[in-house]
Amino acid sequence: MSLEPAAVEALKSLFIGFAFAGLLASAFELFTQRRAGFELLEAGGVRAVASVPVVVFSAPFLILRNTVRGRRIEGRPFFFVMAASMVASLWSLISGRVVLDLLLLLGAA
Repeated sequence: MSLEPAAVEALKSLFIGFAFAGLLASAFELFTQRRAGFELLEAGGVRAVASVPVVVFSAPFLILRNTVRGRRIEGRPFFFVMAASMVASLWSLISGRVVLDLLLLLGAA
């Protein structure tokens, strides 16, 4: 069984998106000693503006982390977990495509 080239590209974008999201969130936590999250945008001012790229590209990781914690701690319903996973996957697909295109533009891929 072979996959279409478009399907391979989509899977590559999806995997790169999730990997980059986890890497970025983990690097943020390593360098700032703070947990990455959507509340970074609530700081206001320059700090909030500077955190936009971090939140945008680490969002798939943040969504899944928060969803898994919510399922375990709050007992959120399965449908909510499934919907959040679909949103995170779509976001990962898009951000992975952007990362791959930037790497291609820079000549690194």
